[in-house]
Amino acid sequence: MTAPVYIVHSIDAEGPLYESLAAKFERLEELFGVTGLQPTKENLGKLQRGEIDLGGQEKKVQDVFTDQRARHNETWTEVDAMLERVLAPEFRRRLPDPNGNGWVYSWFCLDIVNYLNNPRRRDIGYHNVFDHYRQVLADDPSSPDALFWHYHPMSTYRDAHRCATHYLRTDDIFQILCRKIIERDWFPSVFRAGFQAERPDSHWFLEQWIPFDLTNMSLDDNSELDATIDLRNGRSGDWRRAPADWSIYRPSHDDYQVPGACRRSIGRALNVLSRIASIDQAEVDKAFARAAGGRPTLMSVCSHDHRDFEPEVEHVRGLIASAADRFPEVKFEYTDALTAFRKVLWPGGVPGEALDLELTFHPAADGDVPFIEVATTTGEVFGPQPFLAIETRSRNFIHDNLDFSPCRRRWFYAFHGDTLPLDDVARIGVAAGDAQGNVCVRKLDFPGDRGRAAG
Repeated sequence: MTAPVYIVHSIDAEGPLYESLAAKFERLEELFGVTGLQPTKENLGKLQRGEIDLGGQEKKVQDVFTDQRARHNETWTEVDAMLERVLAPEFRRRLPDPNGNGWVYSWFCLDIVNYLNNPRRRDIGYHNVFDHYRQVLADDPSSPDALFWHYHPMSTYRDAHRCATHYLRTDDIFQILCRKIIERDWFPSVFRAGFQAERPDSHWFLEQWIPFDLTNMSLDDNSELDATIDLRNGRSGDWRRAPADWSIYRPSHDDYQVPGACRRSIGRALNVLSRIASIDQAEVDKAFARAAGGRPTLMSVCSHDHRDFEPEVEHVRGLIASAADRFPEVKFEYTDALTAFRKVLWPGGVPGEALDLELTFHPAADGDVPFIEVATTTGEVFGPQPFLAIETRSRNFIHDNLDFSPCRRRWFYAFHGDTLPLDDVARIGVAAGDAQGNVCVRKLDFPGDRGRAAG
């Protein structure tokens, strides 16, 4: 008996990206070690045609600087012009799935915050990218798309166009999630890592709160990752030990690439028309063959919104059409990332009740300090505790641990000398997902009448 292929188009939504001619030649040096070329349009054209001797790297450089990859959406106006095309119903439905549905996008939104240097003119500010795409979805109530989370850890010199691997060097990751909870009533269920780079600290972080991770880009032959300096020896995108068969796996405690007994589920996503880990016909056929063997399969491809991904969608649709001809018994379905994880992991339907939390304020009484109580009313929290976010009256945002109860379905947070005084608290939010990706956000406002529930 065959199973479906669930097709997910993951967009790393980072907003506009400006790249000067000089910056292209900086990338040439950083990726391939090529120096000494003047940054001119003439030399760029020669590189694109393979007319400059680069010691055997000519084809690889051509692949990086094709017109498709060298052009960027440099302003929101350009991004929106692309969105108008790719979100149009007639574009989505050029190759309907067997259910008659059109193409679906999963927008993994990045917050670009606290940078000092911004030569690529990124849109810096909390929620800027998220709000843009949330409005795009709000403008089309029939949209099948969904919003998820993307994160770039802070680079050493706070350059907005670079991405490090150390998630806990700064508290930006906590600031972003605190603000998402308190200011946008939102918490993520699915995640993609910036530059597909994870490390033990991000592995630990995700295990606490995020049930689904769509970052694996392992290949059958990972040798191409050593072709550029930024990927060599696992510098970015190191998934060399992870499954490359389109399976979803739970990672091991000490190695996010190896199947084990951790909580979260990791899926695979390959790039489109990219210099590395780019999906091809063999990979699409592999996904369809897996489904033909009776195993529901999540097949994800990844694009960026600062590139025109219209041709990328058309390219993938061509691969799907070809695979569908070879595997006519296999049904495929366009869907968002969360739905795809659920349908693969629970083909018979998501089990249990969805998570619900209750957040209660207890004023000082009976010799105790004031505190909040978080209780699970239905379902079960993914990870050891909900995520606690506090906004102070000076508009600082604080994340802290909760105190645990023996039953592990209730948590507490007290206001005293080791935490912060209640008088400095403006708003509190708690958020959590469950193992099936249901998310619950609860908030309390602390105006004059402390303890009034909100959200």
